[in-house]
Amino acid sequence: MNKEDEILYDGDDSVKFIRNYLPESVNIKFDDDDIYYIVDLIYDYYDSKSFLDGDDNKIVDIDEDEIVAYIMNNALTDGIGKYEAEDVALVVEGELDYCDSIGAFE
Repeated sequence: MNKEDEILYDGDDSVKFIRNYLPESVNIKFDDDDIYYIVDLIYDYYDSKSFLDGDDNKIVDIDEDEIVAYIMNNALTDGIGKYEAEDVALVVEGELDYCDSIGAFE
């Protein structure tokens, strides 16, 4: 991958994208810090599965239900709060769509 092909992930853009993705009834349940926290946990999950090891030819099967369970467990362990699994699933979907929109999965 050359410099021109590098994917520029932007956390602030991700949060904006997710906010626009979420229905208002879910959007009001999260502040930006909640969304950043959930997105961080998504990448912690990826790291725990070695999805981010730099092998561009590796085929990765992302299990959204497993990611949601990982987030729910960590949120409780971290004392952050109790989220609804359905709401967290929408944030995960929004993050995946953001990554797709910037070509992160190509």
